[in-house]
Amino acid sequence: MSRYEEAGVNIRKGEETVERIKAHVRSTFGPGVVGDVGAFAGAFHVPGVSGQILLSSIDGVGTKLKVAILCDRHDTVGCDLVCHSANDILVHGGRPLFFLDYVAMGVLVPERVEQLIVGLARGCREVGCALVGGETAEMPGLYREGDYDLAGAIVGIVEESRLVDGTRVEPGDVLLGLPSVGLHTNGYSLARSILFDRMKLGVGDPMPGGGGSVCDVLLSPHPWYGPQVEAARAAGDVRAMAHITGGGLQGNLVRVLPPRARAEIRLGSWPVLPVFRALVEAGSVGSDESHRVWNMGIGYVLVVRREDAAPIEGAIRGEGHAVHRIGEIVAGDPEVRLL
Repeated sequence: MSRYEEAGVNIRKGEETVERIKAHVRSTFGPGVVGDVGAFAGAFHVPGVSGQILLSSIDGVGTKLKVAILCDRHDTVGCDLVCHSANDILVHGGRPLFFLDYVAMGVLVPERVEQLIVGLARGCREVGCALVGGETAEMPGLYREGDYDLAGAIVGIVEESRLVDGTRVEPGDVLLGLPSVGLHTNGYSLARSILFDRMKLGVGDPMPGGGGSVCDVLLSPHPWYGPQVEAARAAGDVRAMAHITGGGLQGNLVRVLPPRARAEIRLGSWPVLPVFRALVEAGSVGSDESHRVWNMGIGYVLVVRREDAAPIEGAIRGEGHAVHRIGEIVAGDPEVRLL
């Protein structure tokens, strides 16, 4: 049975790291900070402006970059990075304002940097923000030939009255799931181990389950969920949202649950994408492990008032997007159970 740790990623150590740094981070907080460590985005009152909150998030593309390097396709991962970051501030109701990027290579390859910026600019246009600056670093000896890293930070804004923080979540609320298009930007270390090491596939080989080549499927771009969220919030009461990234449904939805609210998710209430079925089968990955590593077909979750669930579903579908009713909130300790 394949596990994420065997592919070099230890989720438990990541959780331990967060616990170790919390006190140090909180020691820097002043009166402008909104919320606590562990939110999807940092929040800060706009100095001197009443009722406006800045939201920010920073992230990298992760080992999806190894796939881009193997495929020699570099114009998609920048878009992944922007959309991932924009979805993180969207969780709290944020509208993206601007983005900054960081590119590092052992030896600078101008054509490759240009392709990365092509993807970043495409993502910024999609989410409606400006690419205002960045850093390109050449670091001989630190990166192997051909390798590079790509990271970035987004800043957005939300009216304080429109901030979504999960505090109003209560038993009876409904969980609506928005579909993913693939792995997005998470779980690539295990996916690469299964596909390349265990199955001995090449990047140009057909992906088991269809969808094109291994390159085509693994480099499917991370979508922006802004249009669905805008339609949902116009149609009803959205009380919390979660972007399903590293840690899966259990590791991300719990981050927006208040005390005495437990999320129960019904497995089988949405279609699992062929790429996940292929990875689970070929890698003999257990259910708990697969749902911790990958999004398994749900890229974003809305927690909505039960009376508003049907109108919100209708509004999202009316915009041409799919949505699935995947569970509900019940009384209990803040955790996520897969049933």
